[in-house]
Order: sequence, then C-alpha cells, then structure tokens
Amino acid sequence: MPVGLLESLRAALPHVSGFIYPNELELQWSVLIVLYPYITGLVAGAFILASLERVFNVAAVKPTYRLSLLTALAFLLIAPLPLQAHLGHPERSYEIFMTPNPSSAMAMFGFVYLWYLMAVLLMEIWLDYRREIVEWSQTEPFWPKRLFYKLLTFGVTNLSPRSLEIDDKLGKAITVIGLPSAVLLHGYVGFIFGSVKANPWWSTPLMPIIFLMSAIVSGIAMLIVTYYIVMVVKKQPVDNNCLRSLYKYLWGFFIIDLTLEQLGEISMAYSKSESWSVVEWMLEDRLHFSYTILQMGICSVIPLVLLGFVALKPMADTLRNRLGLICSALILVQVLAMRWNVVIGGQLFSKSLRGLTSYAPAFLGREGILVAAGIFAMPFVVMYVFNLILPLFESPADQAGR
Repeated sequence: MPVGLLESLRAALPHVSGFIYPNELELQWSVLIVLYPYITGLVAGAFILASLERVFNVAAVKPTYRLSLLTALAFLLIAPLPLQAHLGHPERSYEIFMTPNPSSAMAMFGFVYLWYLMAVLLMEIWLDYRREIVEWSQTEPFWPKRLFYKLLTFGVTNLSPRSLEIDDKLGKAITVIGLPSAVLLHGYVGFIFGSVKANPWWSTPLMPIIFLMSAIVSGIAMLIVTYYIVMVVKKQPVDNNCLRSLYKYLWGFFIIDLTLEQLGEISMAYSKSESWSVVEWMLEDRLHFSYTILQMGICSVIPLVLLGFVALKPMADTLRNRLGLICSALILVQVLAMRWNVVIGGQLFSKSLRGLTSYAPAFLGREGILVAAGIFAMPFVVMYVFNLILPLFESPADQAGR
C-alpha cells in the first residue's frame, strides 16, 4: 500500500491504533449491554441478601428483607429493557418463547427470567405480604384500592395460625429454590462472555464466578444506599445494627470479588500467551483510566481499606454510616466500571491481535447515555409505586402481629 494512502487512512481513523479488520471499526455492543448485566446483577445481589434472613436466619438484616425483595422485583421488571432498546427489531423478541432454542444461552435466559419472576419473586412477595393484603382488603377506606387488595388475595383469606405457618414454610422453600435461580440468572451472563473462545479478555472459566460475586457485592451496596436514603426521606431512624452487619457482609464479599478479578488478570499475565501483548496494550492505553485508575484504584483500594475500619474498628454510628455510604457508592461505581471494562474492553482489540479501536458512547440516540440513565432510573420509580401498594418496610404493628 502506498505510504500516502496509508497516512490518509490513519488520518481518517484517528481512533484506531495498529491494524484492525474493517468490520471491527464499530462496536456491536454498546453502553446498553453494559447496563444490562449491571441491572441483573443488582437483582441477584438483592435476592441473595434477602435470603440471608429468610433461609440462614440472620436476624440483623431483617429490616431490609422486604426492601431487598421489592428492589429485586423492580430491577427485574426493567432488566430486559436495555436488550429491547438494543435490538433492531424488539417486536420480534417474543419469538424466543414461541420457538425455543436450547442451544442458545441468550434464548434460554428468557425462560430463566420468567421462572425467576413468576415462580420465585412474585410468589415469595405474595406469601410474605398475604396477611397484610387480606387485612387491607377489609379495612382500606379507599374502595378502588380495597378492591385491588381483594383481587390480590386470589380468594385466599384464611389467616389462622396454621395457615400463616404454612405461608412461612412455603416462603422459605421458595427462597431455597430461588437461590440457585438467582445464581443462574446472573451467572449465565458471565457464561456467555466466558464461552467466547476467540476473545482472550473474556475466555476464562472464572468469568461466571466473577460476574456472580460482583453481583452480590453490587446488590448489597445498592441496598445499603437505598435503605439509608429511604429512611432519611421518611425521617425515621436507621437500624445501626443492621447496617453494621451489611458493612461486614459487603467487605467480605468484596474481598472475594477483588481476589477473583485479579486472579484472571494475573493468570493471563503469567502465562504470557500470544494474546497478552495486545491485552496489556489495551490496559495501558484504552482502559488505563476506566480499569487501572477507576476500577482497580479509586473504587477498589479506598472501599477495601475503609470498609475494614468500618467493619472492625469501634466508632460512632454517624461516622460509620458516612464511611459505609461512601464505600457503598464507590463499590457501585466499581462494579459498573467492571461491566464496562469487560463488555467494551473485549471489543476494543482486533482479532488480529495487532490493533485497537476506541468507543465513546453518544449522549443522545437510542443507545446513548441519556437513554441508559433513563432506564437505570426506572426501577426506582417502580419501587416508589410499589411502596404505595406494598410498603417497603414492616410497621411496628405488623411486626408485633407476626
């Protein structure tokens, strides 16, 4: 190729370094595909946190039990929207249910999603609220709302001690079933990336486990932030014993999560395969800020150290909660950066292993930052609506009635 033509091509493609194939100029997966595993991770993490009280009898986290369930449901309802917005023909998405394809992990997710939504989350929430729903169907003064509660009873109005005991046992059984369902719901996302053998940044058997552990971490961090903000807005005191327990669980799972993330990179660096040179180049260039500085630096080292003090060192509750909130917010950013670095980073280097491209999401447009931010805000709107029908927390009278 003439030198002049080569220089012209380089000037026309300033975001490209080295040699890449023509079909690699534009990334196929955008910021919406970054948001998708982030939201599903929050679902899995919130449900696993709820199971600590229901299955493992961790009484300290009981104040966040209902909040965890409704948070998981709110994010689960919105989880398909990033995929729908990304699809060229979202109106055809129902066809995965009409023509099941067991060999497609993405198609099978639809069935896992429906199972988790209908048979696990909705059933467990209904069983947990059934006593209150029956009472509200008889005492609610606003008749449309009273009628709605009556419909929610599905004709099951027995509130005898034996009936409530059955509700509790059945709820625990559903939670036990729901735990592997939650693992499968988010673990399959890591499986999809890890099974792409042609991409050395993704192809590792640790990928599903890394995604799952980061999901647990992000779910706990989200519940801490949400619980504190809701209690402040409602002008009610926070349960400091509950928050102390959440900080300890968050710190423990975060240590495991960071260890797994580093094991993947250390393994690649130690093996020195032919792909490591381009991966190392990508980490030092395109992902230097998002991976090295943001994910592994600011949002990993700071919360790791501070959470150690928060979890182990005696201090005033006010200071502990402030530090805990800062750490939780940083961890939420850390997990989002991890999703970005995995989804986007895996598309930045060429299959030739000799070049890099760049990606900068648009602000507007169907797959822009504004749409992604709007989708991420939707679960919080859904939670507000839920709170009008099913309160996020048990009242003292409800707790005494149990």
